[in-house]
Parts: sequence; structure tokens; C-alpha cells
Amino acid sequence: MKIALMDSGNGLLAAAAVVHRLRPDADLVLSSAPDGMPWGPRTTEYVIEQALACARAAAAHRPDALIVACNTASVHALAAIRAELEPALPVIGTVPAIKPAAANGVPFAIWATPSTTGSPYQRGLIRDFASGVDVTEVPCPGLADAVQRADTDAIEIAVKAAAAATPRHVRGVVLGCTHYELVAERIRAAVQDPSAPPLELYGSAMAVAAQTLRRIGAVPAPDAEPSGGLTVLLNGHEAELEPASLTYSEGRSLLSLSAARP
Repeated sequence: MKIALMDSGNGLLAAAAVVHRLRPDADLVLSSAPDGMPWGPRTTEYVIEQALACARAAAAHRPDALIVACNTASVHALAAIRAELEPALPVIGTVPAIKPAAANGVPFAIWATPSTTGSPYQRGLIRDFASGVDVTEVPCPGLADAVQRADTDAIEIAVKAAAAATPRHVRGVVLGCTHYELVAERIRAAVQDPSAPPLELYGSAMAVAAQTLRRIGAVPAPDAEPSGGLTVLLNGHEAELEPASLTYSEGRSLLSLSAARP
């Protein structure tokens, strides 16, 4: 079994780590384009161009499924990727976890890139799944780029700015960019009111990984022999995991895959 993931950069690590945990015997292909990121503030045309390039590079390795592990790419380029690669290659998009966040009916915020925030796509999800719920959309300029670089100071500045724009009464935060899942606990610490119940964070990695296995008729087998291999594609060329990727536990969890690669 081979599963490919694509993103602008390190945002794919969260879903890749979950796929690896569920199926340690699966080969993974990680395709990103760090030279062209961030995608969040870019035009739709630019995102489609970059996302298609990442998808094509991944598809050339003949995976059984491709995860578009990027909210911005899923908003703007998923239709184009599916039009080119399906039905031969199942393509699974990443949807912000608005539905589970709205299930309890309590106020929550959606942290996302500037291009996703306020987009018809995100507004449609709010309308469909969170009608009548107090929802605050919070754009997070610079956060994905800071996470990509593992720039601790820039991450802190961006998180503090987004936290300041987040109402104190929210009881949950939807992590509407896959990069944000890598710094989830920093986000929790910045938004959590010490006098309030624990803040819920809603990411997409687990749901996307589970959906991918369903699409290819596979089931979770976390006790399988960890025999999978890893192929890393940076801007279409084979490479190693970048040092910034290894500053996150999700990236380090893939090192055994790298060692197992033939």
C-alpha cells in the first residue's frame, strides 16, 4: 500500500503521522513546494498551478491514494486535481473540522489562512454545519509560513495576534490550516482562559487519514509490522526531510520510515 500526501510544505506532516500510526506498513510519498509557499495569501490561479505540480509529482510514484493535506489547496485546487487524476487515483481533500466543532452548539473560532478565511467555501461549511452557532473567523497571516520555517519567535507573534482577535468566550478552535496542527498546544495555551473549561481544538488529520483508508478499502492496522518506506519530494525532486520538519514530533515520527526505505 502506498499513500501520497501533498501540501505547500510541512502541513502534510500531521496527516502523514496519523497515516503512519494507523498503517505502519504503508509506503508514504510526501510532495510539497516550499519554494513557492505560503499559498494562503496567493491568487487562486497560483494555488491551482502549485497544487497541480505537487499532485503530479506525487502521482508519478503510483500511489493508491492522494491526500490533499492542505486546506488552501482543497478550497481552490481540489476540483482541478480531481479532474486530472480521478478516477484512476482517489483524491481526498482536507475539510476544516467545522461540523464536529459545531456539534455541541457552543461558540468556537476558525483559525485559517487569509485566503481561506471568509471564502465562499468556508462560509458554506459554516452555513451547512454551524447555522445558529456563534462562529468567529480569524485570519492568521504569517502563521503557516512561520510554522514552515519552525521560527519560534514568528510563531509566537502570529499566534498572539490571532489569539487577540479570538473572543474570550469561545470554547473551541478549528485549526483551518494543516500547518497549525503542528503547533496546536501553543495555540491552546494562547487562547485558553484559565478560569474556563479546557479549550477544544479541532484538526483534520485523523478524519482525513481514516477517510483515505476507507476510499482504498483498507482498515487501520496499527500493530502491523513497521515496514513502510518514505519518499520525500520537494518542488518535484527527491530529497530528505527538511531540518524544520524534524523540529515537530510528527516529522520525527517518520524517521523510521526513512530508515526503512529500500
